[in-house]
Amino acid sequence: MRVERAAGFYLPDLETMSHAERMDYLAGRLRETLAHAHQHAPSMRRRLEKVGIRPGSIPSIQDLERIPILRKSELIEEQRRTPPFGGFCTVKPQELRRIYVSPGPIYEPEEMESHDMRWPQALYAAGFRGGDIAQITFNFQMVPVGFWLDEALHRLGCVTVPAGVGNTELQIQIMREAGVNAYLGTPSFLAAIAERAQGMGLDLRKDLRLRVGFVAAEPLPESLRSDLEERFGMTVRQSYGTADVGCLGFECPAKCGMHFPEDCIVEVVNPETGHSLGPGEVGEVVATVFHRTYPLIRFATGDLSSYADEPCDCGRTSRRLLKILGRVDQLTKVKGLFIHPRQVDEVARKFPEIGNAQIRVLREGNQDRMVFRAEWLREEPPIVGFTDRLASTIQGILRLRGDVELVQPGSIPADAKKIEDLRKWDD
Repeated sequence: MRVERAAGFYLPDLETMSHAERMDYLAGRLRETLAHAHQHAPSMRRRLEKVGIRPGSIPSIQDLERIPILRKSELIEEQRRTPPFGGFCTVKPQELRRIYVSPGPIYEPEEMESHDMRWPQALYAAGFRGGDIAQITFNFQMVPVGFWLDEALHRLGCVTVPAGVGNTELQIQIMREAGVNAYLGTPSFLAAIAERAQGMGLDLRKDLRLRVGFVAAEPLPESLRSDLEERFGMTVRQSYGTADVGCLGFECPAKCGMHFPEDCIVEVVNPETGHSLGPGEVGEVVATVFHRTYPLIRFATGDLSSYADEPCDCGRTSRRLLKILGRVDQLTKVKGLFIHPRQVDEVARKFPEIGNAQIRVLREGNQDRMVFRAEWLREEPPIVGFTDRLASTIQGILRLRGDVELVQPGSIPADAKKIEDLRKWDD
């Protein structure tokens, strides 16, 4: 029986609200969140009171600009000062379901019973329906995205295969033998599955049954989307979010941007002033989530983008986030994970044999490649096994595999970027 995947809404009353209705709805949710955070999250209360904000003093979305931006670096500092959550969590750790750990490290609490509807909403818009057998190839180790999507898929009535990352041939075997028809993961891993499966002599359309894909954590050039859809005979839709605040945007069948979910407020702001920008203006993506356990308010993602607010053919009336244009600071996303400049120095400090170091990020085919370049300071060549030991340390600290390139002293200037992103995207 044919499944209709390109029509309908998960939350029809909310997704089709008028602009005025949406502003009223979001303002009400914001007031509730501010009152709860002020009462139960000490650090958020201090931040609000520092600028003279008390519950009830933010009557509209426009007044949100009075609240200072919360940056990831501040969150890390607060968590180190008051572990594990820096005073931003509203319950005791013993009352949580899970504690996630993202690079930084940053600790993220998950409430015992989640009411977040953003991921189910995003998956429904992407074409996922009850009865689908969905293979999740996102990471389940420490970070939340795999668990979030697993829970969201169950809400839609889907069967899940929590496969995790890597093991390409086994992933293909599972897809064939379990009758998997839905993929969740990075676009580059889906491309790797295509290459490996064809190398095994498989017909992607006949031997695999993939019909719908949900990708995130990497850019999705239209050329890659078209290639994947043509090779598999499937539709591929993308979303945008972070481990800190969850889903902030999702594509619909019209593919003209990523709709803002109704369970949060997404702004595009001037990174220097924090003032909200208008449609088409490039700025930093900032999010306020209506999360009773972890109410992050005006959290800066570090990503640069813009938004559109003209009507969408799909019937949804929310604004739409356009493509991610880059990073505000020098944080860089590689294979779905952020790497920090300070992590380069952290690796280098463990090896007295090397001097200045940097990471180069390249794009080869449809895959990210990370190269750790370091100046070799000794006159004698490296002993056998040194580069393997260095590569192992890189993976341990950055949680990513990288190639090692040892260069002559003076090859890397002292003021060189710690992370040099040389990737080029075709759109």
